[in-house]
Amino acid sequence: MEVRTAASPRDVMHYTTQRLREEFLVQDLFIPGEIKLVYSHIDRIITGGAVPVEPIALTAGKELRADYFLQRRELGVINIGGAGTVTVDGREYPVAHKEGMYIGMGSREITFASKDAAHPAKFYLNCAPAHKTYPTVLIRPEGKPEEGVVIVKDENKVELGTLEESNHRTICKYILPGQVESCQLVMGMTHLEPGSVWNSMPCHTHDRRMEVYLYFELSEDDFVMHYMGEPTQTRHIVMRNEEAVISPSWSIHCGCGSRNYTFIWGMVGENQAFDDMDGIDNKDLL
Repeated sequence: MEVRTAASPRDVMHYTTQRLREEFLVQDLFIPGEIKLVYSHIDRIITGGAVPVEPIALTAGKELRADYFLQRRELGVINIGGAGTVTVDGREYPVAHKEGMYIGMGSREITFASKDAAHPAKFYLNCAPAHKTYPTVLIRPEGKPEEGVVIVKDENKVELGTLEESNHRTICKYILPGQVESCQLVMGMTHLEPGSVWNSMPCHTHDRRMEVYLYFELSEDDFVMHYMGEPTQTRHIVMRNEEAVISPSWSIHCGCGSRNYTFIWGMVGENQAFDDMDGIDNKDLL
């Protein structure tokens, strides 16, 4: 597990492009046959990817100083690849493309597998410290409720923006209070419509929560210009397909792509209120 320390905004304003990328960009998340994990000191979030060719187990490693991975943590999972399964303490959950899971603290044995090794699942992971055990559930954007399955509520599928403003997008909230309970993890997915390229614009900060973005559904030649930094000290990182970026709570987090794209957002921190943010007017950005 790679470990990264926190960063002060007073220091970040002096970073070079390479230093920004080293501190905040997470690349090569989806390596066939492997689980890659990056532990950030910023709210102790772990960001990772698992691409099982053969079944692979999630283990704690020495960095967590834990007997098992979720001894003191909770885990959110969204599959952006082929169909797969996640087995939690002997119970197997089929997780299709763009379906997700919440796995509660205390789950001991977690194994990822693909239905077809030639078209493997790509499980994207966000993991946070936890203080209480909430139920493990499979999360589907559409479908009928079943035992152990949560369907995203209509009110948690929010359409925002316009094509004229280049930010027509649909937000699908997976893990949040009132739908899938967690200690602090909030997680979801946003899809931009063709012709729209801006996300989270006008931008904002939220001092009580940090955030990680995973950008995907981009071609090899496409990119997203991810903006970060304090509102009057903005910086950018050029991001390619299936790369993630760590955003501290003091930083704006928005992006503009060379075409439309999809991204997964995950937040951890003081609270879980989705609307707890401090908006920044476009005219105030520097």
